[in-house]
Amino acid sequence: MGRVNSYLFTNFISTFASLFSTLFLIMSLAFFIQIARITSYIEITFFELFKLYLFMLPRVLLFTMPIAFFVSLAMILFRLSKENESVVIFTLGYSPNFIARFFMLVSSIVSIFLLITAIVLIPTAAELNGNFIDYKKTIAKLNLKTTQFGQKFSNWMIYIQSQKNDINGATYEGVTLYSPQINDQRLIIAENAKIINNKSNLELRLNNGKIYDIKDDVWHQADFKYMKISTIANNKISKTRSFLEYWSDIDTNKQKARDFTTYILIALFPVATTLFALSFGIVTYRYEKGFVYFGTFGVLFAYFAMIMMLSSKLFIAILSIFLLFLISSMLFYKKTILKRY
Repeated sequence: MGRVNSYLFTNFISTFASLFSTLFLIMSLAFFIQIARITSYIEITFFELFKLYLFMLPRVLLFTMPIAFFVSLAMILFRLSKENESVVIFTLGYSPNFIARFFMLVSSIVSIFLLITAIVLIPTAAELNGNFIDYKKTIAKLNLKTTQFGQKFSNWMIYIQSQKNDINGATYEGVTLYSPQINDQRLIIAENAKIINNKSNLELRLNNGKIYDIKDDVWHQADFKYMKISTIANNKISKTRSFLEYWSDIDTNKQKARDFTTYILIALFPVATTLFALSFGIVTYRYEKGFVYFGTFGVLFAYFAMIMMLSSKLFIAILSIFLLFLISSMLFYKKTILKRY
C-alpha cells in the first residue's frame, strides 16, 4: 500500500470506526429488545443472554457495516476536499481513478465478507438460535407470577394469590384455573399447587380443591384431594442444517426468498455505491459546497426502498438492483468527477 493509499485508508478507518460503533450500538439495542421478549416464556442466565446475542451478531454486522462504509467514505472524502487535501493529491499526479480503484478494492473485500456473513453465518446462527430456544423450552420451569391475570398453563388460564419458596421449590397458594371452551367450560379452584418438570413433561400438581363443569347452564361440582394436569413441552429439537440446506427451499418459501434477496443486496451495497460516495465527496470546496448529505441519504433511501419493493423477485431483483446502481454510479462518477479532474 502506497503512502497516498495509506493516508486515505487511515482517515477512512477513523471515521468508519466512529460511525460503525454508533450504528452497531443502536442495532444491538434493537436486537436486545427482541431477545428480551424470549425471557417472557423461558428463563435464561446472563451467559445465555450473551449467547443469544452472539447468534444475532451476523445480522447486526450485515445491516450496519454497509451503511457505515458508504457514509464514512463519502464524508471522509468531503472532509479532505474541504481541507484541500484532495487537491494536493491531484496536484501530485494522482487521478481520481487512482482513489476509485483503491476504494473499489476495499469495498469488494467488505462485500465478500458480507456475502459470507449473509449466505453462511446468518443461516447457521438462525439454526443454532432456534435449537437453543427449543432446548430451553424442554427444560423450562414456568415462571408464574402472583396476582397477575392473563397467565397460561397449557390451555388453562391461571391465577395465583400468593407464593411460598422453600428448598423444594415454589408452592403456589390459592390457585384458580379456567378453561374457556365455548360449549364446555371448566373451573378449578385449589388450595395450593406445585409445578414439576418431569423429563420435559410439565406437571401442575394441585391439592385440596373443587372442579366446576359448566355446560348448557348446568353446573357440576366435584371435590378432589389431589389432581395432576400435564402438558408436554416441545422436545423435538431439530438437527442443525448446513447453510445449503437452509437456503434449499427459497424457490417455494416466499419469506426465505425475500430474506435471501435482501441479505445479498445489502452485502453488495458497498461495491454498488462506492463511486457514488466518491462523486459526492470529491469537490472543489472553494467553488462548490457539494451535496454530500442529500446525496448519501438519497442513495440509501433509493437502494433500500427498491429492496423492499422487489425482494420477492429473488435473482431478478438482485441482478437488476445491483447492476442499476453500479452502472448509475459509474455514469455519475464519469460526469461529475472525471470531466473535471
